[in-house]
Amino acid sequence: MQKFKMILASGSPRRKEILKEAGYNFDVIPSDATEEAKYKRPAYYVQELAAVKVKDVCDRVLSETKLYENGKYRKGEVIILGADTVVCLYDDILGKPKNEKDAFNMIKSLSGKKHCVYTGISLIRAVDGKVVKRRTTYLRTGVNVAELSDDEINEYIKTGECMDKAGAYAIQGKFAKHIERIEGNYHNVVGLPINEVYKLINTIRGV
Repeated sequence: MQKFKMILASGSPRRKEILKEAGYNFDVIPSDATEEAKYKRPAYYVQELAAVKVKDVCDRVLSETKLYENGKYRKGEVIILGADTVVCLYDDILGKPKNEKDAFNMIKSLSGKKHCVYTGISLIRAVDGKVVKRRTTYLRTGVNVAELSDDEINEYIKTGECMDKAGAYAIQGKFAKHIERIEGNYHNVVGLPINEVYKLINTIRGV
């Protein structure tokens, strides 16, 4: 039985689904923080943004002046989880496509190549309204995409699945048939490496 309150500082449907399937009970409070990072190297970039998101939500829910949700997060133990995922090709970060042409170019660049997906995870543990521990880490997974023809790329773009995804694809969706293999954690590519989250929660709780 879960003995702590939990907040997911993200509105991502994929992260919500992964957490739910893993058996966690949690509230969703997306971060309002501006997603700007000083560091452009992928591993540092995702950790910085994950930490910014989780701090933003933590500051809001533990505020004495705002008393968010009637102060319910200021009582007992609370774990706040933030995450950020990017797709990288040769250390170049590929964000969400701006339009279909941008999506085509992104997928074309990934075709027949190996790229990496990085997810930063940041956790804050608070007890009775006070932060007692913070931990931030990241995970990297290699993804090999089959060589795609222009027709195959356009067929995928027409599904509309690519437009809100980093790197213009979803490994758990219709693009799965174009993934030859992965090297590492599958859920990391989806957006939340749940085993790493589980271990980090146990670490900051001293379990």
